[in-house]
Amino acid sequence: MSNRASDSEPTADSDPRAIDTLLAVVARLRDPEHGCPWDLKQTPCTIVPYTLEEAYEVAEAIANDDMAEFCEELGDLLFQIVLYARMAQERGAFDFGDVVSAIARKMIRRHPHVFGEARLADDQAVREHWESIKAAERAGKGEQPRARVLDGVARALPALVRAEKLQKRAARVGFDWDDLGGVADKVREELAECEATFPASVDPAERLHEVGDLLFSCVNLARHLGVDAEQALRVANERFEHRFGHVESQLRDAGLEPAPEHRDAMERLWTQVKADER
Repeated sequence: MSNRASDSEPTADSDPRAIDTLLAVVARLRDPEHGCPWDLKQTPCTIVPYTLEEAYEVAEAIANDDMAEFCEELGDLLFQIVLYARMAQERGAFDFGDVVSAIARKMIRRHPHVFGEARLADDQAVREHWESIKAAERAGKGEQPRARVLDGVARALPALVRAEKLQKRAARVGFDWDDLGGVADKVREELAECEATFPASVDPAERLHEVGDLLFSCVNLARHLGVDAEQALRVANERFEHRFGHVESQLRDAGLEPAPEHRDAMERLWTQVKADER
């Protein structure tokens, strides 16, 4: 682990653009005597949910093309990384400088066509070379080569993202649909199997499995259409929220509140909102 003078007290004169200022801020937050009680209680495990939330907020700022928000959310995400590094430094494992050094070396090593003499024809060749370099790195660490095609796809990924990655891994070895028609047929087949679980007497576990199969087949359809399934669902969520907000506003303009007894009115307004969008 490298030694860094990152524990100096941040002051009003500290350069807010310098990474050392942020390192000093986090060090103070984690100071056993003068730090923040909340920050001192945290561990890498406890802040994982916040890290995932910050990553999604970065994605939302990008989708909204909001540069001010994008800048702020990147800062929030960077804070998470510095906090992780500080916790590791406290355990004598590594520090922020080691994190920066490791990623810089890795990117240089994995881009020999940029920083070396290698010549790669296109992005497909780059991806293939990247995978071969990763395999060599694993071998250099004494790790065994992946025994199975789907090994190494992180289980902590969002389900839609992980489904797409699993499908892409299988597709690399030829286990894939030949055309969109076959994928669409599979979606219809899975929908029919879901419909077969509608009776109340059906085992809930079976219903769970059939809904999962339907969602998995929808991810397959999105992949074959060149659509990011996670992004598509985020957009659908935003569209639903926007439309329902209009329904709610118009309902209240009429002196009504969203409620089951006003379902017909809500459906009429929903249809109108969609028509106005078109």
